[in-house]
Formats: sequence, structure tokens, C-alpha cells
Amino acid sequence: MPPWPEPLLLSEDGRFAVVQSQPWMAEALEEIQEKSFPTLAREERMTREHYLSHMRVFPGGQHAVVELSTGKVVACSTDFRTRVDFHHYQHRYIEAVAGNWLTNHDPEGDWLYGADIGVLPEYRGLGLSRLLYQARQNLVRRLGLKGHVAGSMPKGYHRYAREMPIEEYVHRVVRGELVDPVLSVQLRRGYRVYGIIPDYLEDPSCLNYGVFVVWRNPEVPW
Repeated sequence: MPPWPEPLLLSEDGRFAVVQSQPWMAEALEEIQEKSFPTLAREERMTREHYLSHMRVFPGGQHAVVELSTGKVVACSTDFRTRVDFHHYQHRYIEAVAGNWLTNHDPEGDWLYGADIGVLPEYRGLGLSRLLYQARQNLVRRLGLKGHVAGSMPKGYHRYAREMPIEEYVHRVVRGELVDPVLSVQLRRGYRVYGIIPDYLEDPSCLNYGVFVVWRNPEVPW
């Protein structure tokens, strides 16, 4: 079993560790992507080659969760540094991530952008996304950035699209009246909804919508 770096975080039961992603993990990361986003347009999914590019461009922003007893990679997240114009936050995912290569990573960027997070289906419900969000927020603090932003996929919206517009759906998720498999997790981790992005990506589960979410670093003023 290939070695991995020292754990950045451990789960409470000691079963899982968050580490910096390594090249030998690339195929496993691609599998996590495919199983986490089965309805996402294929041209917008990350592949092995994309993940290898991420590790070259910004290695510190790439996190993986490893099951310590087996060495299996079971979850991951992808981030890069950028600058954010909150007056013009509308954008397309694939443009923000430079076609999934992250070549627009700005080493001087004062915000961390969450490009991807996924957990293998059989490992969901174990708090692994919580570990990854904690690792991301820890990275923001270490780098002294203003915070973390992401285009959240409201993956539960397709079940309610005939009943209500996306604005009402998001509002009800924020109020806790509805539970979204992605947005609700982020809200529990301290993120706040900044706005809605039409045509953010191509995925019928969210009717192509994104929700721009923001977590502010309490240690750094805007």
C-alpha cells in the first residue's frame, strides 16, 4: 500500500484521516467523482488527468479521506485560490475551474474556491464531508484568506421544481423546512447563501442551478 502524508485531521473514531491528495490516488478520485455526480454532464466531470493537474497546480488545496485500516480513498475535495467580485458573482462552473484543470489558480488570491467534494455512496452518513469542510476552513485560516466560496449544487431541487421556483426552494432549505443533500450540509458548516446562479452547470438533479455560498474567515476582515 503506497504511503500517504501525515493526517491533517482524524475522524472522532480514528477510522478515517484527511490527507493531502497524492498522485497514486488519482484513479480512486475519478471513481469518487463518477459515483458522486452520476447525472453531471460528462464533459464537466473531473478525470484522473484533471486530479493530477490539480496536485501540480495547488497541491495544498487537494484533500482526500483515507480509511486507515484499508488505505482506501473514500472521499475527496478540490480547491483553488481566486479573487471574488461579489457584485458580479454569476459565472459558469466550467469557466471558473478552467475546464477542470485549475490553471486559473491565483497564488495571491484571497479566497478559496470549492471546485468539488464527493464521498463514495457506501461511506456516506459517516461525517466525511464534515471532515473535508473542516480541512478546507483550516486551510483558509492557515493561509490567512478571507474565506471559502463555492457553487453549491441544490441536488434535491428536481423533486420540487414543478411545485416552486428555485428561489423558494433555497429559502425553504435555509429555513430548515426542506433538506437538500448538498446545500443543507454546507449550511450546517457555517456557509451562507449569497445568491442563485442559473446555468451554473449541466445536471438535471439541480436543473443546472448553482447556489453561491460563502463562509467567512472570522479571523480576517473583508
